[in-house]
Amino acid sequence: MRWLQPFRILGTTLEKFLDRVLCVLGAILFSQLPEFFQQYLQRLGGHLDEARRQLDQFRQTAAQSGLTLDRLIADTSAQSEPAVAQLGHVMANTSARVDTLQASVDALRSASIWSRPFVFVRHLDVPIAHATWTAFRPGVPTTFEGVVYAAVGMAVLLALYYGAVRYPVRRAWRRRAERRQACMSAP
Repeated sequence: MRWLQPFRILGTTLEKFLDRVLCVLGAILFSQLPEFFQQYLQRLGGHLDEARRQLDQFRQTAAQSGLTLDRLIADTSAQSEPAVAQLGHVMANTSARVDTLQASVDALRSASIWSRPFVFVRHLDVPIAHATWTAFRPGVPTTFEGVVYAAVGMAVLLALYYGAVRYPVRRAWRRRAERRQACMSAP
C-alpha cells in the first residue's frame, strides 16, 4: 500500500488548505452581518420617518377638523362611500405601521451583539430586508462586533466542515479499511 502514500499526503495537504479557506470564508461572510444590520436599520429608519410623516399629516387633518386621529379614522371608516371608507383603513394601517416599525427599530438598536441576529429575524420586514440586500455594499469590519462575528463565522464553517464532511468521510474510510483488513485476514 506504499503506492497510496502520495495520495494520502495530497489529501492531507488539500484538507489543510480547505480548512484555511473555510476559516477565511467564514470570517468574511459573518463579518458582513453587522454591516448588513446597520444598512437594514438605516432603511428601516427611513421607512419609519416616512410613515410618521404620513401619520402627522393625518393628525393635522384631524386637528383642523376638531377631531382626534382615532375619531377621524372611525368616522372615515364608517362612511358608506367605499373610497372614503378605504381612506379610514389607510390611516389605521399607517398608525399600526408606525408602531411596528418603531418597535423593530427599538429592538434592533437595543439588542446585544449576541442577540441581534435573533432580534433581526423576529422583527424582520421582508420587503425592507430584500431592498437592503439588493443595495447592500460590503464593508470592512473595524468594530469589535465585526471581529466577533468574523470569529463566529470561522467557528461555524469549521464546525460544519468537521461535523458534516470530514468526520463522516474519515469514519467511512476507516470502516472500509477495517472491512478490507478483515477480508484479508480471514482464512
